[in-house]
Amino acid sequence: MSATSSTTTPDSISPASTAPGYDADAAHGSSKFQKFVNIAMILAAITGVEIVLIYLPFAKWLILTALGILSAVKFLFVIFYFMHLKWDKMFCTILFFIGLLLAGGTVAALIAIFASGDSKPIENMGALPVPAHASAHAPAVV
Repeated sequence: MSATSSTTTPDSISPASTAPGYDADAAHGSSKFQKFVNIAMILAAITGVEIVLIYLPFAKWLILTALGILSAVKFLFVIFYFMHLKWDKMFCTILFFIGLLLAGGTVAALIAIFASGDSKPIENMGALPVPAHASAHAPAVV
């Protein structure tokens, strides 16, 4: 071995990657960590806006619409970054959204069912007529 061959580096290795103390994996992990911290701060800011929005004197429909949109934005941030859906195969993403649509449809159907007048409890039970076969076996009330 000659003295010059031990001090030269191959062309495929950049000088920055061979610098003392440089760790490419640590630098990549740091940027990924920073991205997650930034997303967490964005989610916290959106949550703060939602809390303030509740106390503002706006129309109820406007507040509910804004809360729905802000919640959807937070949901998308969480599923695409924290659940790593952004990097999954497209098939898995499609399966996730099919399940989400089925669950959303079920919730919408239940809200529609329980919002109708047919599902409200009867308020005055004494106003109901007593069936004839039930009054024959009932004890007399004095």
